[in-house]
Amino acid sequence: METTRQAKISRLIQKELSEIFRKQTAKMHGTLVSVSTVRVSPDLSTAKAYLSVFPSEKAPEVIEGVNKSAKTIRYELAQIVRHQLRKTPELSFYLDDSLDYIDNIDSLLTR
Repeated sequence: METTRQAKISRLIQKELSEIFRKQTAKMHGTLVSVSTVRVSPDLSTAKAYLSVFPSEKAPEVIEGVNKSAKTIRYELAQIVRHQLRKTPELSFYLDDSLDYIDNIDSLLTR
């Protein structure tokens, strides 16, 4: 069960990561990256961020690029939240394909 502190830190990290990705994807025309969920471990040392990528064909390469630059993203995040968090958690990024799953179910139901 997620504690109140975990939930607050998750929301803070999600908000700030969304802003970081918004600025970075403005340079990549035609690609939209959004942070759908962030889950923080109970000891607040690691955070799993689930990213939704549009168009979904570019998702594997975007996730790979984001994971390669995870340390840089963590540094940017640490600069933003340095007054709220004492230590910034290690970040790992995963693809959130729930929207593709929903589209698939919808297309199956409309047949």
